[in-house]
Amino acid sequence: MDATFLMNSLWVMLSAVLVIFMLGGFILLEAGSTRMKNAGHIAGKTIFTFGIASLVYWAVGYGFTFGENANFFVGLSEFFYSGTQIEGASLSTPVFFLFQLAFAGISLTIAFGGFAERAKLSVYLFFALLFSALVYPVIAHWIWGGGWLAEHGKQDFAGSTVVHLTGAMAALAATILLKPRIGKYNKDGSPNNIYGHNQVYTALSVLILWVGWFGFNAGSTVSVDGAFFGFVALNTNLAAGAGAVAALIISWIVLGKSDVPTMLNGALAGLVAITASCAFVETWAAVVIGLIAGILVFYSARFFEKRKIDDPIFALSVHGTAGVWGTLSNGFFATKELATVGKPGLFYGGGFEQLGVQALGIVTSAGYAFIVSFVILVIAKKVLKGLRVTEEEEIMGLDISEHGSYGYPEVFLSNEKSVNS
Repeated sequence: MDATFLMNSLWVMLSAVLVIFMLGGFILLEAGSTRMKNAGHIAGKTIFTFGIASLVYWAVGYGFTFGENANFFVGLSEFFYSGTQIEGASLSTPVFFLFQLAFAGISLTIAFGGFAERAKLSVYLFFALLFSALVYPVIAHWIWGGGWLAEHGKQDFAGSTVVHLTGAMAALAATILLKPRIGKYNKDGSPNNIYGHNQVYTALSVLILWVGWFGFNAGSTVSVDGAFFGFVALNTNLAAGAGAVAALIISWIVLGKSDVPTMLNGALAGLVAITASCAFVETWAAVVIGLIAGILVFYSARFFEKRKIDDPIFALSVHGTAGVWGTLSNGFFATKELATVGKPGLFYGGGFEQLGVQALGIVTSAGYAFIVSFVILVIAKKVLKGLRVTEEEEIMGLDISEHGSYGYPEVFLSNEKSVNS
Protein backbone atom coordinates (compact mmCIF):
# COMPACT_ATOMS: atom_id res chain seq x y z
CA MET A 1 0.00 0.00 0.00
CA ASP A 2 1.25 3.47 -0.90
CA ALA A 3 3.09 5.24 1.95
CA THR A 4 1.47 8.59 1.13
CA PHE A 5 -1.98 6.99 1.40
CA LEU A 6 -1.13 5.64 4.83
CA MET A 7 0.35 8.94 6.04
CA ASN A 8 -2.62 10.94 4.76
CA SER A 9 -5.00 8.54 6.48
CA LEU A 10 -3.08 8.70 9.75
CA TRP A 11 -2.91 12.49 9.68
CA VAL A 12 -6.64 12.92 9.02
CA MET A 13 -7.51 10.30 11.65
CA LEU A 14 -5.45 12.22 14.21
CA SER A 15 -7.17 15.41 13.13
CA ALA A 16 -10.60 13.81 13.50
CA VAL A 17 -9.71 12.79 17.06
CA LEU A 18 -8.60 16.36 17.83
CA VAL A 19 -11.85 17.79 16.45
CA ILE A 20 -14.00 15.31 18.39
CA PHE A 21 -12.02 16.13 21.55
CA MET A 22 -13.04 19.75 21.05
CA LEU A 23 -16.39 18.62 22.43
CA GLY A 24 -14.61 18.36 25.79
CA GLY A 25 -13.68 22.00 25.38
CA PHE A 26 -17.29 22.91 24.63
CA ILE A 27 -18.48 21.01 27.71
CA LEU A 28 -16.17 23.05 29.93
CA LEU A 29 -16.93 26.28 28.04
CA GLU A 30 -20.69 25.96 28.36
CA ALA A 31 -20.66 24.57 31.89
CA GLY A 32 -18.14 27.14 33.13
CA SER A 33 -20.00 30.02 31.46
CA THR A 34 -23.32 29.08 33.05
CA ARG A 35 -24.51 28.39 36.58
CA MET A 36 -23.61 25.43 38.74
CA LYS A 37 -27.19 24.14 38.86
CA ASN A 38 -27.07 23.37 35.12
CA ALA A 39 -23.54 21.97 34.78
CA GLY A 40 -24.39 18.27 34.72
CA HIS A 41 -27.21 18.83 32.24
CA ILE A 42 -24.93 20.74 29.87
CA ALA A 43 -22.19 18.10 30.03
CA GLY A 44 -24.54 15.17 29.50
CA LYS A 45 -26.48 16.92 26.75
CA THR A 46 -23.30 17.45 24.75
CA ILE A 47 -22.46 13.74 24.70
CA PHE A 48 -26.06 12.73 24.04
CA THR A 49 -26.48 15.08 21.08
CA PHE A 50 -23.13 14.14 19.54
CA GLY A 51 -24.39 10.56 19.56
CA ILE A 52 -27.50 11.70 17.68
CA ALA A 53 -25.44 13.76 15.23
CA SER A 54 -23.20 10.76 14.54
CA LEU A 55 -26.12 8.49 13.67
CA VAL A 56 -27.94 11.08 11.55
CA TYR A 57 -24.77 12.01 9.69
CA TRP A 58 -24.15 8.31 8.98
CA ALA A 59 -27.73 7.81 7.79
CA VAL A 60 -28.25 10.88 5.59
CA GLY A 61 -25.90 13.77 6.41
CA TYR A 62 -22.82 12.48 4.61
CA GLY A 63 -24.89 11.54 1.57
CA PHE A 64 -26.53 14.97 1.40
CA THR A 65 -23.09 16.61 1.65
CA PHE A 66 -20.82 14.48 -0.53
CA GLY A 67 -23.12 12.06 -2.32
CA GLU A 68 -23.04 11.60 -6.08
CA ASN A 69 -26.00 12.22 -8.40
CA ALA A 70 -25.94 15.65 -6.76
CA ASN A 71 -27.84 18.73 -7.74
CA PHE A 72 -27.11 22.32 -6.77
CA PHE A 73 -28.88 21.74 -3.44
CA VAL A 74 -27.81 18.33 -2.04
CA GLY A 75 -26.05 15.09 -2.85
CA LEU A 76 -28.22 12.02 -3.46
CA SER A 77 -26.19 8.91 -2.62
CA GLU A 78 -24.02 7.34 0.11
CA PHE A 79 -26.92 7.14 2.56
CA PHE A 80 -26.36 4.79 5.53
CA TYR A 81 -22.67 5.03 4.75
CA SER A 82 -21.13 1.56 4.39
CA GLY A 83 -17.47 2.46 4.85
CA THR A 84 -16.52 1.27 1.38
CA GLN A 85 -13.14 2.54 0.21
CA ILE A 86 -13.29 4.72 -2.91
CA GLU A 87 -10.82 3.44 -5.47
CA GLY A 88 -8.07 5.94 -6.24
CA ALA A 89 -8.72 8.13 -3.17
CA SER A 90 -5.66 9.71 -1.55
CA LEU A 91 -6.65 8.54 1.95
CA SER A 92 -8.94 6.12 3.72
CA THR A 93 -12.56 6.97 2.87
CA PRO A 94 -13.88 5.87 6.30
CA VAL A 95 -11.32 8.17 7.93
CA PHE A 96 -12.52 11.06 5.77
CA PHE A 97 -16.08 10.24 6.82
CA LEU A 98 -15.16 10.40 10.52
CA PHE A 99 -13.39 13.71 9.99
CA GLN A 100 -16.44 15.22 8.32
CA LEU A 101 -18.77 13.76 10.96
CA ALA A 102 -16.74 15.55 13.63
CA PHE A 103 -17.39 18.90 11.92
CA ALA A 104 -21.13 18.23 11.83
CA GLY A 105 -21.07 17.50 15.56
CA ILE A 106 -19.21 20.72 16.33
CA SER A 107 -21.70 22.84 14.36
CA LEU A 108 -24.58 21.31 16.32
CA THR A 109 -22.78 21.97 19.61
CA ILE A 110 -22.34 25.64 18.64
CA ALA A 111 -26.05 25.88 17.86
CA PHE A 112 -26.95 24.57 21.30
CA GLY A 113 -25.16 27.47 22.97
CA GLY A 114 -28.30 29.50 22.28
CA PHE A 115 -30.46 27.00 24.19
CA ALA A 116 -28.47 27.03 27.42
CA GLU A 117 -30.12 27.03 30.87
CA ARG A 118 -33.73 27.08 29.68
CA ALA A 119 -34.52 24.54 26.95
CA LYS A 120 -36.15 21.15 27.51
CA LEU A 121 -33.99 18.10 26.89
CA SER A 122 -36.63 16.82 24.44
CA VAL A 123 -36.08 19.96 22.36
CA TYR A 124 -32.37 19.15 22.08
CA LEU A 125 -33.29 15.70 20.77
CA PHE A 126 -35.80 16.99 18.24
CA PHE A 127 -33.55 19.78 16.99
CA ALA A 128 -30.43 17.59 16.83
CA LEU A 129 -32.19 15.13 14.54
CA LEU A 130 -33.42 17.74 12.07
CA PHE A 131 -30.44 20.12 12.16
CA SER A 132 -28.07 17.22 11.47
CA ALA A 133 -30.19 16.13 8.52
CA LEU A 134 -31.60 19.30 6.98
CA VAL A 135 -29.43 22.27 7.94
CA TYR A 136 -25.73 21.50 8.27
CA PRO A 137 -25.40 18.98 5.39
CA VAL A 138 -27.14 21.28 2.91
CA ILE A 139 -24.82 24.22 3.54
CA ALA A 140 -21.81 21.88 3.62
CA HIS A 141 -22.82 20.55 0.20
CA TRP A 142 -23.20 24.05 -1.22
CA ILE A 143 -19.62 24.94 -0.28
CA TRP A 144 -17.65 21.70 0.19
CA GLY A 145 -19.63 19.10 -1.71
CA GLY A 146 -19.57 20.67 -5.16
CA GLY A 147 -22.79 22.64 -4.77
CA TRP A 148 -23.71 26.00 -6.27
CA LEU A 149 -21.50 28.13 -4.00
CA ALA A 150 -18.53 25.90 -4.79
CA GLU A 151 -19.18 26.52 -8.47
CA HIS A 152 -18.99 30.26 -7.77
CA GLY A 153 -15.58 29.81 -6.08
CA LYS A 154 -16.69 30.35 -2.46
CA GLN A 155 -13.62 30.15 -0.18
CA ASP A 156 -14.14 28.51 3.20
CA PHE A 157 -11.18 26.28 3.87
CA ALA A 158 -12.25 24.75 7.19
CA GLY A 159 -15.66 26.18 7.98
CA SER A 160 -16.08 29.77 9.18
CA THR A 161 -19.35 29.65 7.27
CA VAL A 162 -20.12 25.94 7.00
CA VAL A 163 -19.56 25.10 10.66
CA HIS A 164 -19.49 28.28 12.72
CA LEU A 165 -21.91 30.68 11.05
CA THR A 166 -24.37 27.85 10.47
CA GLY A 167 -24.32 26.92 14.16
CA ALA A 168 -24.54 30.56 15.24
CA MET A 169 -27.61 31.27 13.11
CA ALA A 170 -29.35 28.26 14.61
CA ALA A 171 -28.41 29.60 18.04
CA LEU A 172 -29.93 32.97 17.09
CA ALA A 173 -33.22 31.31 16.16
CA ALA A 174 -33.23 29.54 19.52
CA THR A 175 -32.46 32.64 21.60
CA ILE A 176 -35.26 34.56 19.88
CA LEU A 177 -37.87 31.85 20.44
CA LEU A 178 -36.76 30.82 23.93
CA LYS A 179 -36.46 34.42 25.13
CA PRO A 180 -34.04 35.53 27.90
CA ARG A 181 -33.34 33.59 31.08
CA ILE A 182 -35.20 34.57 34.23
CA GLY A 183 -33.42 37.51 35.84
CA LYS A 184 -31.35 38.49 32.82
CA TYR A 185 -33.21 41.76 32.23
CA ASN A 186 -34.89 44.24 34.55
CA LYS A 187 -38.30 45.78 33.88
CA ASP A 188 -36.64 48.84 32.34
CA GLY A 189 -34.77 46.60 29.90
CA SER A 190 -31.36 47.01 31.52
CA PRO A 191 -29.33 43.77 31.60
CA ASN A 192 -28.00 41.96 34.64
CA ASN A 193 -24.82 39.94 34.57
CA ILE A 194 -25.47 36.24 35.10
CA TYR A 195 -21.98 35.04 35.87
CA GLY A 196 -20.66 31.63 34.92
CA HIS A 197 -19.79 29.47 37.88
CA ASN A 198 -16.21 28.55 36.97
CA GLN A 199 -13.84 30.85 35.08
CA VAL A 200 -11.05 28.28 35.33
CA TYR A 201 -13.22 25.86 33.35
CA THR A 202 -13.74 28.46 30.63
CA ALA A 203 -10.01 29.19 30.41
CA LEU A 204 -9.17 25.48 30.20
CA SER A 205 -11.89 25.04 27.59
CA VAL A 206 -10.30 27.69 25.38
CA LEU A 207 -6.93 25.96 25.60
CA ILE A 208 -8.52 22.61 24.66
CA LEU A 209 -10.35 24.22 21.75
CA TRP A 210 -7.19 26.05 20.65
CA VAL A 211 -5.27 22.76 20.46
CA GLY A 212 -8.20 20.98 18.82
CA TRP A 213 -8.32 23.69 16.18
CA PHE A 214 -5.06 22.41 14.70
CA GLY A 215 -7.03 19.31 13.76
CA PHE A 216 -9.88 21.49 12.56
CA ASN A 217 -7.84 23.74 10.27
CA ALA A 218 -4.56 21.99 9.57
CA GLY A 219 -6.38 18.67 9.27
CA SER A 220 -8.52 20.13 6.50
CA THR A 221 -5.53 19.85 4.18
CA VAL A 222 -6.38 16.09 4.30
CA SER A 223 -2.83 15.52 3.10
CA VAL A 224 0.76 15.44 4.30
CA ASP A 225 2.06 16.38 0.87
CA GLY A 226 4.56 19.24 1.19
CA ALA A 227 3.69 19.55 4.88
CA PHE A 228 1.41 22.48 4.00
CA PHE A 229 -0.55 21.69 7.15
CA GLY A 230 2.28 23.36 9.07
CA PHE A 231 1.63 26.70 7.35
CA VAL A 232 -2.10 26.39 8.05
CA ALA A 233 -1.38 25.61 11.70
CA LEU A 234 0.92 28.65 11.95
CA ASN A 235 -1.76 30.99 10.61
CA THR A 236 -4.29 29.43 12.99
CA ASN A 237 -2.09 30.02 16.01
CA LEU A 238 -1.21 33.60 15.07
CA ALA A 239 -4.87 34.56 14.62
CA ALA A 240 -5.84 33.04 17.96
CA GLY A 241 -3.07 34.89 19.77
CA ALA A 242 -3.94 38.17 18.08
CA GLY A 243 -7.62 37.76 18.94
CA ALA A 244 -6.88 37.17 22.61
CA VAL A 245 -4.58 40.19 22.87
CA ALA A 246 -6.92 42.51 20.96
CA ALA A 247 -9.97 41.53 23.02
CA LEU A 248 -8.16 42.00 26.33
CA ILE A 249 -6.83 45.43 25.30
CA ILE A 250 -10.17 46.71 24.00
CA SER A 251 -11.95 45.60 27.16
CA TRP A 252 -9.27 47.27 29.26
CA ILE A 253 -9.66 50.54 27.34
CA VAL A 254 -13.48 50.58 27.38
CA LEU A 255 -14.22 49.04 30.78
CA GLY A 256 -11.18 50.19 32.72
CA LYS A 257 -10.45 46.57 33.64
CA SER A 258 -9.07 43.74 31.54
CA ASP A 259 -12.02 41.35 31.31
CA VAL A 260 -11.02 37.67 31.33
CA PRO A 261 -14.15 36.28 29.60
CA THR A 262 -13.72 38.86 26.83
CA MET A 263 -10.10 37.83 26.36
CA LEU A 264 -11.11 34.16 26.14
CA ASN A 265 -13.81 35.00 23.62
CA GLY A 266 -11.22 36.96 21.66
CA ALA A 267 -9.01 33.90 21.31
CA LEU A 268 -11.96 31.86 20.07
CA ALA A 269 -13.06 34.63 17.71
CA GLY A 270 -9.58 34.70 16.19
CA LEU A 271 -9.76 30.95 15.67
CA VAL A 272 -13.21 31.14 14.10
CA ALA A 273 -12.21 33.99 11.80
CA ILE A 274 -9.04 32.37 10.48
CA THR A 275 -10.84 29.09 9.81
CA ALA A 276 -12.07 30.27 6.40
CA SER A 277 -8.78 31.79 5.29
CA CYS A 278 -5.98 29.86 7.03
CA ALA A 279 -4.78 28.26 3.78
CA PHE A 280 -5.32 31.31 1.56
CA VAL A 281 -3.58 34.21 3.34
CA GLU A 282 -0.08 35.22 4.41
CA THR A 283 0.99 35.21 8.05
CA TRP A 284 0.74 38.98 8.52
CA ALA A 285 -2.86 38.83 7.28
CA ALA A 286 -3.63 36.07 9.79
CA VAL A 287 -2.54 38.44 12.57
CA VAL A 288 -4.74 41.24 11.19
CA ILE A 289 -7.71 38.89 10.85
CA GLY A 290 -7.29 37.78 14.45
CA LEU A 291 -6.88 41.31 15.78
CA ILE A 292 -10.05 42.53 14.09
CA ALA A 293 -11.96 39.45 15.28
CA GLY A 294 -10.90 40.15 18.89
CA ILE A 295 -12.24 43.69 18.71
CA LEU A 296 -15.43 42.68 16.93
CA VAL A 297 -16.34 40.02 19.49
CA PHE A 298 -16.24 42.60 22.31
CA TYR A 299 -18.60 45.03 20.60
CA SER A 300 -20.79 42.29 19.17
CA ALA A 301 -21.52 40.85 22.62
CA ARG A 302 -22.56 44.30 23.85
CA PHE A 303 -24.71 44.81 20.75
CA PHE A 304 -26.71 41.61 21.27
CA GLU A 305 -27.09 42.14 25.00
CA LYS A 306 -28.58 45.61 24.48
CA ARG A 307 -31.16 44.09 22.13
CA LYS A 308 -32.31 41.59 24.76
CA ILE A 309 -30.83 38.61 22.97
CA ASP A 310 -29.64 36.42 25.83
CA ASP A 311 -26.65 34.44 24.56
CA PRO A 312 -25.08 32.69 27.59
CA ILE A 313 -21.91 31.45 25.88
CA PHE A 314 -21.61 34.24 23.28
CA ALA A 315 -22.21 31.88 20.36
CA LEU A 316 -23.61 34.68 18.21
CA SER A 317 -20.54 36.86 18.66
CA VAL A 318 -17.78 34.25 18.74
CA HIS A 319 -19.10 32.02 15.98
CA GLY A 320 -21.50 34.33 14.14
CA THR A 321 -19.86 37.76 13.98
CA ALA A 322 -16.35 36.30 13.79
CA GLY A 323 -17.57 33.76 11.23
CA VAL A 324 -18.87 36.55 9.02
CA TRP A 325 -15.65 38.53 9.32
CA GLY A 326 -13.50 35.47 8.71
CA THR A 327 -15.43 34.59 5.58
CA LEU A 328 -15.24 38.13 4.24
CA SER A 329 -11.51 38.34 5.01
CA ASN A 330 -10.76 36.03 2.09
CA GLY A 331 -12.18 38.67 -0.20
CA PHE A 332 -9.51 41.08 1.03
CA PHE A 333 -6.44 38.94 1.82
CA ALA A 334 -6.46 35.78 -0.34
CA THR A 335 -3.25 35.76 -2.37
CA LYS A 336 -2.73 34.78 -5.99
CA GLU A 337 -0.39 31.96 -5.00
CA LEU A 338 -2.55 30.49 -2.23
CA ALA A 339 -6.04 30.95 -3.67
CA THR A 340 -6.44 27.41 -5.00
CA VAL A 341 -10.21 28.00 -4.87
CA GLY A 342 -11.83 31.12 -6.28
CA LYS A 343 -9.94 34.34 -7.02
CA PRO A 344 -7.41 36.54 -5.17
CA GLY A 345 -8.71 39.13 -2.76
CA LEU A 346 -9.07 42.87 -3.21
CA PHE A 347 -5.60 43.64 -1.83
CA TYR A 348 -3.97 41.22 -4.27
CA GLY A 349 -5.40 42.53 -7.52
CA GLY A 350 -8.57 40.47 -7.58
CA GLY A 351 -10.95 43.40 -7.37
CA PHE A 352 -14.29 42.96 -5.66
CA GLU A 353 -15.22 39.67 -7.32
CA GLN A 354 -14.14 37.30 -4.54
CA LEU A 355 -15.47 39.66 -1.88
CA GLY A 356 -18.83 39.53 -3.61
CA VAL A 357 -18.79 35.73 -3.71
CA GLN A 358 -17.92 35.60 -0.02
CA ALA A 359 -20.75 38.01 0.84
CA LEU A 360 -23.20 35.98 -1.25
CA GLY A 361 -22.19 32.85 0.62
CA ILE A 362 -22.70 34.56 3.98
CA VAL A 363 -26.16 35.90 3.16
CA THR A 364 -27.52 32.70 1.63
CA SER A 365 -25.98 30.29 4.14
CA ALA A 366 -26.92 32.40 7.17
CA GLY A 367 -30.43 32.96 5.83
CA TYR A 368 -30.99 29.26 5.15
CA ALA A 369 -29.61 28.17 8.54
CA PHE A 370 -31.70 30.73 10.43
CA ILE A 371 -34.98 30.17 8.57
CA VAL A 372 -34.87 26.37 8.63
CA SER A 373 -33.75 26.30 12.29
CA PHE A 374 -36.53 28.73 13.20
CA VAL A 375 -39.12 26.56 11.45
CA ILE A 376 -37.79 23.41 13.14
CA LEU A 377 -38.11 25.08 16.54
CA VAL A 378 -41.61 26.39 15.82
CA ILE A 379 -42.65 22.83 14.94
CA ALA A 380 -40.90 21.54 18.06
CA LYS A 381 -42.80 24.07 20.16
CA LYS A 382 -46.11 22.66 18.94
CA VAL A 383 -45.14 18.99 18.99
CA LEU A 384 -43.43 19.09 22.39
CA LYS A 385 -45.85 21.61 23.92
CA GLY A 386 -43.26 24.28 24.46
CA LEU A 387 -39.53 24.78 24.08
CA ARG A 388 -38.76 25.97 27.55
CA VAL A 389 -38.86 24.35 30.98
CA THR A 390 -41.26 25.82 33.51
CA GLU A 391 -40.26 28.81 35.62
CA GLU A 392 -40.00 26.58 38.68
CA GLU A 393 -37.76 24.10 36.83
CA GLU A 394 -35.53 26.86 35.51
CA ILE A 395 -35.08 28.34 38.98
CA MET A 396 -34.22 24.97 40.57
CA GLY A 397 -31.86 24.15 37.70
CA LEU A 398 -31.94 21.67 34.85
CA ASP A 399 -29.67 19.18 36.61
CA ILE A 400 -32.38 18.24 39.08
CA SER A 401 -35.50 19.08 37.02
CA GLU A 402 -34.45 17.20 33.86
CA HIS A 403 -32.22 14.45 35.27
CA GLY A 404 -33.08 14.05 38.93
CA SER A 405 -29.50 14.50 40.10
CA TYR A 406 -27.03 17.32 40.63
CA GLY A 407 -23.80 17.93 38.74
CA TYR A 408 -22.35 19.06 42.08
CA PRO A 409 -24.21 16.86 44.60
CA GLU A 410 -22.02 17.71 47.60
CA VAL A 411 -22.77 21.41 47.24
CA PHE A 412 -26.50 21.22 46.65
CA LEU A 413 -27.29 18.34 48.99
CA SER A 414 -25.37 19.99 51.80
CA ASN A 415 -27.30 23.22 51.17
CA GLU A 416 -30.59 21.33 51.35
CA LYS A 417 -29.59 19.76 54.66
CA SER A 418 -28.68 23.18 56.03
CA VAL A 419 -32.08 24.57 55.04
CA ASN A 420 -33.98 21.62 56.50
CA SER A 421 -32.02 21.49 59.79
